[in-house]
Amino acid sequence: MAIVRPVVLSGGAGTRLWPLSRALYPKQFIRFSEVQPESFLAAALKRLAPAGGFAAPIVVCNNDHRFLVKDETERAGIRPRAIVLEPMPRNTAPAVAVAALLAERDDPESILAIMPSDHVIQDEPRFAAAVRQAAAIANAGKLVLFGIAPDAPHTGYGYIRRGAPLDGFDGAFAVAAFTEKPDQDTAAAYLATGSYAWNSGIFVLGARAFLGELERFEPAILAASKAAVAGARSDLGFLRLDAEAFAAAPSISIDYAVMEKTNRAAVMPIDVGWSDVGSWSSLWELSARDADGNAVHGDAVLDATRNCYVSSQKSLVATMGVENLVIVDTPDALLVADRTKAQDVSKMVARLKSAGRKEHESHVRNHRPWGYFETLNVGARFQVKLLHVKPGGKLSMQMHHHRSEHWVVVHGTAKVTVGSEQRLVHENQSVYIVATQWHRLENPGKTPLELIEVQLGSYLGEDDIVRSDDVYNRAPEETK
Repeated sequence: MAIVRPVVLSGGAGTRLWPLSRALYPKQFIRFSEVQPESFLAAALKRLAPAGGFAAPIVVCNNDHRFLVKDETERAGIRPRAIVLEPMPRNTAPAVAVAALLAERDDPESILAIMPSDHVIQDEPRFAAAVRQAAAIANAGKLVLFGIAPDAPHTGYGYIRRGAPLDGFDGAFAVAAFTEKPDQDTAAAYLATGSYAWNSGIFVLGARAFLGELERFEPAILAASKAAVAGARSDLGFLRLDAEAFAAAPSISIDYAVMEKTNRAAVMPIDVGWSDVGSWSSLWELSARDADGNAVHGDAVLDATRNCYVSSQKSLVATMGVENLVIVDTPDALLVADRTKAQDVSKMVARLKSAGRKEHESHVRNHRPWGYFETLNVGARFQVKLLHVKPGGKLSMQMHHHRSEHWVVVHGTAKVTVGSEQRLVHENQSVYIVATQWHRLENPGKTPLELIEVQLGSYLGEDDIVRSDDVYNRAPEETK
């Protein structure tokens, strides 16, 4: 049997964990210390690592997150087979098709373990053992889906009804039916039968078998995926799919495209401490709680407070006489919600987006391939930022039409280019760049560089950047 190749899908937005999860920094990159010390993506990469006998993973993500993904692979000590960049979102079926085509190119007998990047699995050795067991079933031509035994009538998950046991494979069953997210009474009825499992969104399947079923049921997806891979190009270690070809793929999930149509589907119930961490209520359930049922992360003082989730990144949160609330305080947004309504946070995100606000998209801290910048203060005709440039980091050679910049180094040494001149700027030294001057900032040292940037001008938007050179090959619309 071929070695199992993990496929990690990292295209989710995590809107139900707003305001910590944002479009440009979604939940798979966040470190929720109440759950685990590393990001969800890093944990997913290490879960089926080459050191444990698995093949190097294929990671599929969108263009905006590519450097975040690369950073997480490096932190996890994992060298992926490929980091595939989707030009636009097309749901999970085209993403899996692309991964299957790449895996089949390496080995026609490839077995894939397809996982979301933002789930929690508490018993990782048991999960790895389940993947190996499922791989044997997949090697016999089945498309295996992991099912989670329900412990409550949850209305936020799809359900799978088990059919007959699979001959020769203990603990695996044919799929009798897939059902959509049910209402409360229906979910309770499913729970009572003992024949249903939650759909985990984790699959183990042969690349060739999946592609064959995709050709039967959704040939347009397969054709577009083949063309996108054929036209793909390498860019700084990323694999960029052909945008025009990939755009032709119908946007549809792997469940709808194949799993709900094929007669090869099998379900294998697992008990590994799984959670999709799909809401603040889920995080409350996973967190350690005090005697009053409160989960607290950050600076908080609680009085007569019960069964609340409180998280604060900076400010003190004080509560009095409240119950069953989610309170999440970030530097630029505060969420207060009834814990039973936590699933509806995505509706608030949609409202923010439709209103043209930016709080759904990015944090005060904005990550870039060279490090990050953090907005400290904004006023009429001025803006103050903290720039953190990692060792070896280099901003693009750039120019601004509408603003001048004053840089003050507070830690490390900066290599600054202004026009044709270069110089080193040390701690407590500064440099001034007037509008329309070409300039570049670099960190030539082995420790992080931090400086304060004061912007002055009539327009201070991030899109006031003209580049002449960028070592990260970013498009013009990718600012800074």
